[in-house]
Amino acid sequence: MAEERTTALIVAAGTGERLGGDVPKQYRAVGGKPVLRWAVEAMARHPLVDQVRVVIGSEQHELARTALEGLDVGDLIEGGAERADSVLRGLAAVGDGRVLVHDAARPFCPPDVIDRLLGALGGHDGAVPVLPVSDTIAKGDRILDAPVDRARLLRVQTPQAFHVEDLLYAYEEAGRRPATDESTVMLAAGLQVAAVAGDPMLEKLTTAADWERAEAIL
Repeated sequence: MAEERTTALIVAAGTGERLGGDVPKQYRAVGGKPVLRWAVEAMARHPLVDQVRVVIGSEQHELARTALEGLDVGDLIEGGAERADSVLRGLAAVGDGRVLVHDAARPFCPPDVIDRLLGALGGHDGAVPVLPVSDTIAKGDRILDAPVDRARLLRVQTPQAFHVEDLLYAYEEAGRRPATDESTVMLAAGLQVAAVAGDPMLEKLTTAADWERAEAIL
């Protein structure tokens, strides 16, 4: 039986409002290169990734073309108002097979994470990279409340691996309610998602301090 085609679907349709500035964060440079380009190149160089496709915002075509010049990502896919809309439009363009849904704001994806994800996908409906929570976790506002048991708490990262038909089914079952990632949608639909070891290199770039950290890493 032939190996399923694997597509990396980079979601880059956000506005990056929390960081501020003139352009969305996925088009800002880190180490002299746009964040989106780092993310695409990291996925494209993996031998098990057959194609990379990119979902962008409706007014980001010129920014994306400039950031991705010379890279083979097919036609740019225009996203929607919510993450679910953007991912669904991406899935429609991808077709069948396996898909790695990845945030553009996580530019440095180690290849062994992809190995672990695709390996786990063989026996599960989905697979996500996770890191343990090392800090003490507590509830509260201005006053600290009782601590939360962190033994079973995990920090979920991307890329996240699925079979396209399973993820489409999950969206149909769970609806398009706001979700921070695709594993949330899968679980809401009653599907099983495996957790594999993530990597600190997959930390999301959100604040100015994150940018400084990424520059230091490079």
